[in-house]
Amino acid sequence: MNYEGVLTKMQTEFGSPIQYYLVFENDFLNMNQLLDKKVSINFLKYQCLNCNLEKKIYRQGFCYDCFFEIPQAADWIIKPELSTAHIDKEDRDLAYEKRVQLQPHVVYLANSSNVKVGVTRKTQVPTRWIDQGAHEAIEIVEVPNRYLAGITEVALKDHVGDKTNWRTMLKNDIKDENLVEWRDKLRQFIPKEAQEYFIESNSETNIEFPVLQYPKKLKSLNLVKSPFYEGILKGIKGQYLIFEDDTVFNVRGSEGYVVAITVN
Repeated sequence: MNYEGVLTKMQTEFGSPIQYYLVFENDFLNMNQLLDKKVSINFLKYQCLNCNLEKKIYRQGFCYDCFFEIPQAADWIIKPELSTAHIDKEDRDLAYEKRVQLQPHVVYLANSSNVKVGVTRKTQVPTRWIDQGAHEAIEIVEVPNRYLAGITEVALKDHVGDKTNWRTMLKNDIKDENLVEWRDKLRQFIPKEAQEYFIESNSETNIEFPVLQYPKKLKSLNLVKSPFYEGILKGIKGQYLIFEDDTVFNVRGSEGYVVAITVN
């Protein structure tokens, strides 16, 4: 079976385990069905996810020019506390910023390598947790805009981590945590503007990933340096493909790469 297209992050469907789909313009693959099969990946060229031109990808699937121009790559995406649509102030495109920022957002705790705090739009729960490879997660507050979520995250980062160790996550070198206790412990540090949005009576969500074999000594596949790779697919976690020889491939980190995929 042969497939060709530009890589974007894998789409997911909640279940036991999570179902993963690699979606191309005219085709898609259910990646779970490829477990224990030989898969080859061949890097062909770049294609910016915004302008669709064959230009080297800079970050997040965008070429250099698009990354510094389009609202989808603005600073408030990574740092939600910089959001300004709630005060009617434009960054790059106020209409877009209002559409994205002025909707319910969730501040959450997720455990993928350790307990970390994060922010996502409510519509992205539990997708965001799946993409991070979290095996358990819980909401702390649900606020009406991105700015409130951002300042809450900043306040909580003084008391809990905000980064995932991707190597620990992929090795599954993790332990379970009582996220309800973490949520209650952190309540006192929520800014007063967001205190009323604290979620008191919820339970953690547990996530099961389709992994047959976890890697021991990770080897990260870089398609620019190694344009062709072939291996037996043994698992999918977060946005990573895990292969039998301990090679791991970050699909999301390779957005905007046009590839040919062959399954034997």
